Amino acid sequence: MEKRVTFKGIWLPLLLVLPQIVITAVFFFYPAGQAIWQSLFIPDPFGLSMQWVGLGNFEYLLGDRYYRASFVTTAIFSILVTVVSMGVALYLAVLADRLIKGSGTYRTLLIWPYAVAPAVAGVLWLFMFNTRVGVVTWYLGQLGYDWNHVLNEGEAMGLVVVASAWGRISYNFLFFLAGLQAIPRSVIEAAAIDGAHFWTRFRTIVWPLLSPTTFFLLVVNIIYAFFETFGVIHTITSGGPQQATTILVYKVYADGFVGQDLGSSAAQSVILLFVVSILTVIQFKYIERRVHY
Repeated sequence: MEKRVTFKGIWLPLLLVLPQIVITAVFFFYPAGQAIWQSLFIPDPFGLSMQWVGLGNFEYLLGDRYYRASFVTTAIFSILVTVVSMGVALYLAVLADRLIKGSGTYRTLLIWPYAVAPAVAGVLWLFMFNTRVGVVTWYLGQLGYDWNHVLNEGEAMGLVVVASAWGRISYNFLFFLAGLQAIPRSVIEAAAIDGAHFWTRFRTIVWPLLSPTTFFLLVVNIIYAFFETFGVIHTITSGGPQQATTILVYKVYADGFVGQDLGSSAAQSVILLFVVSILTVIQFKYIERRVHY
């Protein structure tokens, strides 16, 4: 039976949630409001004057082919990072879930990369694939392949995808492993007794029972690819070559801090806020439906 905590008045609950409300207001609602307000103006780089343009910044963005290209780049990048990180994590979770000797050690080693910050992960992969002193680049040269992600757009995209996915595999691994361990062993054993092979058991029993965890990770990883991969891209490619790795969040930085186009940068932030809000609503509706059923 679930035990509920009740309060006699309203002031104590408000006092308990007040720190969270203050933090959310200061670090989320206020910056979001400022971004929406500034997206309606064209300020000068020094912030001394502002010119009202209304929705002009948004109209300019929608007509800018480079911004539309960054949408396509973001979509490709997000899909690749999500598929690679979730696919590898699921495979490792299935292996770690099996009763093998030393599985606890393997699980600990697989979790370690999650502690590495995205910018640090970017530096690590940049050193390995550096065109002059990179270890992996040297071995590829011995095999006759001339690696140069500074000039090759496909290689640049592949490198930032691998670096971003590598740092997310541990997070996905934890959730997939928890989901696998929550599946009753009796169900899997009964299917095995009936003659179902491993792939059949996984496809008909394990994968359907993992669908809530999979959907949650799908949304979380897309949001991660949208926002938290800035450090990886900035340290490895800086959005190049030829803006081949310029995703939406990096374009906000490039236009606002490098190009000093603060109005356009604010408008891009508002569009990003709208996109992530849609993803959050989808996730909430899915969880709500799962709870009701």
